[in-house]
Amino acid sequence: MNEQYATMAEIEAGLAEAGPSPLDNGVLEMIVSRPEEERREVLEQALLDPDEGLVGDNWRARGSRHTEDGSANPDMQITMMNSRIIEQLAGERGRWPLAGDQLFVDIDVSPENLAPGQQFTIGEALLEITAVPHTGCAKFTGRYGSDAIRFVNSPEGRAARRRGVYARVIKAGLIKTGDKIMKQG
Repeated sequence: MNEQYATMAEIEAGLAEAGPSPLDNGVLEMIVSRPEEERREVLEQALLDPDEGLVGDNWRARGSRHTEDGSANPDMQITMMNSRIIEQLAGERGRWPLAGDQLFVDIDVSPENLAPGQQFTIGEALLEITAVPHTGCAKFTGRYGSDAIRFVNSPEGRAARRRGVYARVIKAGLIKTGDKIMKQG
């Protein structure tokens, strides 16, 4: 890639300037469907379904190496990444979808704020945080650089879930860019 990657110093300075994401009353910044491998579609709205995940996404068809039979892992149904972090790693907004996440959210995704089992709403849908760790891979490194992968996969990065978090759909519903994210309970 010919992209200029953000350095660790640039990532940290940008996040310090952006400030922390809200603990509640967050915002859904971007919805991305992955209809097939290496293809991304940015959507203004989408339907979340307990069986299908993000309708039109390839999560179910792709399956998972984390299940015995290779079927889709329901605890890895929806991938969410903090929008303030991806903004620093990707630079321009048009490069956010390369991360491979479906939802980019402006809410604190740390385990202190969104522990496994925590339920939250986005639009009409109810979701629940799962315990499966979400980590960066070789594709992520290729798209955003070695400082980006070190930033998200460092011990501090993993502890804060800088790479993101997995959730599963509990109650179906329509979501739209700009929808509020509200923790339940």
